Amino acid sequence: MNDWASLGLGSLGGAVFSELLKFVIEEAKKVKAFKPLSEDLVSTMERLLPLTQQIDLMQNELDLGVKELKELRDTIDRARVAVENFPKVRWFEKSKYTGKIMKINEDLLSFCQIDLQLLQHRNQLKLLDLTGNLATSVGVLSKRMDVLSVHAPVFRDLCSVPKLDKVIIGLDCPLMELKRRLLDNSLVGIVVSAPPGCGKTTLVTQLCDDPEIKRNFKHIFFNVVSSTPNFRVIVQNLLQHNGYEALTFENDSQALVGLRKLLEELKETGPILLVLDDVWRGAESLLQKFQLKLPNYKILVTSRSDFPSFGSNYHLKPLEDEDAKALLIQWASRPYNVSPAEYEDLLQKILKRCNGFPIVIEVVGVSLKGRSLSTWRGQVESWYDGETILGNPLPSVLECLQPSFDALEFNLKECFLDMGSFLEDQKIRASIIIDIWVELYGKGSTLCMKYLEDLASQNLLKLVPLGRTDIEEGFYNEFLVTQHDILRELAISQSELKEIVERKRVNLVIREDIFPDWCLNPRHPTIKASLLSISTGDLFSSNWVEMDCPNVEALVLNISSSDYALPSFIARMTKLKVLTITNHGFYPARLRNFMCISSLPNLKRIRLEKVSTTLLDILQLKLGNLKKLSLVMCSFSEVFYDIEEIDVPKVLPSLQEIEIDYCYDLDELPYWVSEIVSLKTLSITNCNKLYTLPEAIGNLSKLETLRLCSCINLSELPEATERLSNLRFLDISHCLGLRKLPQEIGKLQKLRKISMRKCSGCELPDSVRNLENLEVKCDEETGFLWERLKPKMRNLRVHEEETEHNLNLLNHMF
Repeated sequence: MNDWASLGLGSLGGAVFSELLKFVIEEAKKVKAFKPLSEDLVSTMERLLPLTQQIDLMQNELDLGVKELKELRDTIDRARVAVENFPKVRWFEKSKYTGKIMKINEDLLSFCQIDLQLLQHRNQLKLLDLTGNLATSVGVLSKRMDVLSVHAPVFRDLCSVPKLDKVIIGLDCPLMELKRRLLDNSLVGIVVSAPPGCGKTTLVTQLCDDPEIKRNFKHIFFNVVSSTPNFRVIVQNLLQHNGYEALTFENDSQALVGLRKLLEELKETGPILLVLDDVWRGAESLLQKFQLKLPNYKILVTSRSDFPSFGSNYHLKPLEDEDAKALLIQWASRPYNVSPAEYEDLLQKILKRCNGFPIVIEVVGVSLKGRSLSTWRGQVESWYDGETILGNPLPSVLECLQPSFDALEFNLKECFLDMGSFLEDQKIRASIIIDIWVELYGKGSTLCMKYLEDLASQNLLKLVPLGRTDIEEGFYNEFLVTQHDILRELAISQSELKEIVERKRVNLVIREDIFPDWCLNPRHPTIKASLLSISTGDLFSSNWVEMDCPNVEALVLNISSSDYALPSFIARMTKLKVLTITNHGFYPARLRNFMCISSLPNLKRIRLEKVSTTLLDILQLKLGNLKKLSLVMCSFSEVFYDIEEIDVPKVLPSLQEIEIDYCYDLDELPYWVSEIVSLKTLSITNCNKLYTLPEAIGNLSKLETLRLCSCINLSELPEATERLSNLRFLDISHCLGLRKLPQEIGKLQKLRKISMRKCSGCELPDSVRNLENLEVKCDEETGFLWERLKPKMRNLRVHEEETEHNLNLLNHMF
């Protein structure tokens, strides 16, 4: 094959582009071994040939970019080397060589479609700088554009920061914090996340208009991404906004090259800020394409979701009370002839319903502007009579929130709708929700917890840790779930789109003894719901109407009275799997007609909160399929231990988990618990009076988890603990009175984890040295007890950490 010198081309550095390309084209046409790849390469180079001929004509007149033209020369040279080596390639090297040819072809196409236009525009700007005669410069440019068969640049306002047309209230502090982060050189990507209607776009728009931000960023581009992002379109808009002719990209890879070239050009004149507004969940791959490692380039994202892998996350909170009030006053003019006291009262009631959401305050304010005092009063009264803030005349609020719901995956939609079954402003233990989802949807508890985390990441609820943020052995009581009333109303409104008897979820709210009209049908309504929530107040007399609920699988009872009778129609809920009774009153409620659930063959989970009961009541139910029993803040004033006539393994053959939490008057565990041979998890937490466990606890041969966290008066564990041959996890954290572990605890060969924070006074017996592959979680002081044993224990791992429980949240919860 001929070489470059024999053709008179010399080195690549001095060669004319068209002659180089002609040579490679002719040689490639001779190759037969790599068809059709060689034909594709020839086709691309022939398309490039006319452009290289024009480059030859222009390169002495204009500096068409040393860097870009060097890349073109290098690519042509790679093509020349590949063509020369075609005959030498052996059969087993063809696969590797094919990839090289394809890459050369892609690079040549990229130059045709992207680099050449970028070069062209940059040199247009150079021409404009070099001459003072704009008309002459435009003429020269037009001539050059005609030569290159490329249209003159089109400047379009596609990525400018929108103008704010309203007074901004309540964003001063968020603006300062966000500006601080944006000017922090260590941060490149920042995500502003919040529920819809909180003012994310307004905040970022105001930030982009800040004088200090404008001084620090020469180029600020604002792009709305929305629910159907298109990377190529965004890049096309950026190119056109900066004066380039519209390009058509065949794939995202080409668009990525175009984006990089554009940003590299722009950063030469100053730092770049790229704003991506309204990015939806699942757009991680899109954001990754914009994460180019370039100096003086930052990205600011607004979203309803978090993107932890992208960069710093800033959670924009709803407005504080004073700011919310100022915003409402701005939008809603004061009604005529209202006293200051009544006006303040009306404002506070309205603000309570708006939850600090700017969009809601704005819509409510507009609806009340210029209206009479009676209209204001009527609006407030309607809310307290049960109407929602999402109803007429406020459709725009629902329109604002609806897209967040529509974008959810099916499983998350179902879970979000279930959240409407709990009372407003309620702080819900995550374990309650997970118990319901496990049985309703047949999913594992870990996946159900992930559903909560996914909804929280999209700001559709809040997941608040009470203490440590890690989840130990499937224990979810350390997390509270809260939700804005507006989002709860959205869930309820979506559930109520069908007729009540056809709904999957039904919320029955009984005020005093007044039932909704649909309950009073003489034929007794039959509802098809699988999730039924019944809420009653402290004046409810337990005088029930008859209902048929044959398909209910989860029943949520929200009660407030100190004396409460369960409805008899529960006995006919043969599909019921989960029963949760939560008392929101001040004193524990005495339950009557509790035996009505004894005939339910599929009941698997019972949760009682703040009720007065005896543990013997549970035995008498004889629930053969009961798997989990949870008792929270319950009173056991009359505990009976005489159960000689009850065969415990027979009446509770399936019970695997017992949770007892914040039951203050529980001083000892009933003996019969030790006879539940099917038990795998026993959790007794925050029971301050508990001082002992029965010696017979050693009978629980299947027990895998024993959790005794924050039982401060528990002084020791029974020696029979050594017989728990399947025990894998022991939690004695915050058992401040615990003085020693069982002498033969080393016999628990399956024990893999011990959590013992704040147990520095607990003596470790010598037998602990027999425990292999043990992981210990503790505080620094307790860690000293274990560190000295490391040389004598096989694979001992000690993790020291401090945990502060959020007592303020607990106070609000109780």
